[in-house]
Amino acid sequence: MALKDSRPLSPHLQIYKLPLTAMMSVLHRGTGVVISIGTLFLVWILAKAAMGPEAFEGTQNLVGSWFGYLVLFGFTFSLYAHFCNGIRHLLWDMGYGFDVSKANAGAIASLGAAIALTVLTWIVAFAAS
Repeated sequence: MALKDSRPLSPHLQIYKLPLTAMMSVLHRGTGVVISIGTLFLVWILAKAAMGPEAFEGTQNLVGSWFGYLVLFGFTFSLYAHFCNGIRHLLWDMGYGFDVSKANAGAIASLGAAIALTVLTWIVAFAAS
């Protein structure tokens, strides 16, 4: 005889909307992974550059393509997002910003700062080239 359970199932991501601080936590972990992979990519670029101009030429073509710029833009955003969110966590470690409104404001400020710093970095990089 099977038991009939009429209780509702636990909420899942199709029903339950994650709070902003939870989404920022996921973003922080994701950017950490992207930074790790991006660092390996940068080491590969440096290794090709150390091998000489012929070896670096193909790498330079890849990095200078639209796909290379997209990867570097994502890497830049990941660095700034992880850094800004780390500052937010540092403030939490010091005991600031625990109420929900302040935590949400800190998350928005962290994300906004990361976007602004990314765009500013790319503006300066293109202005210098």
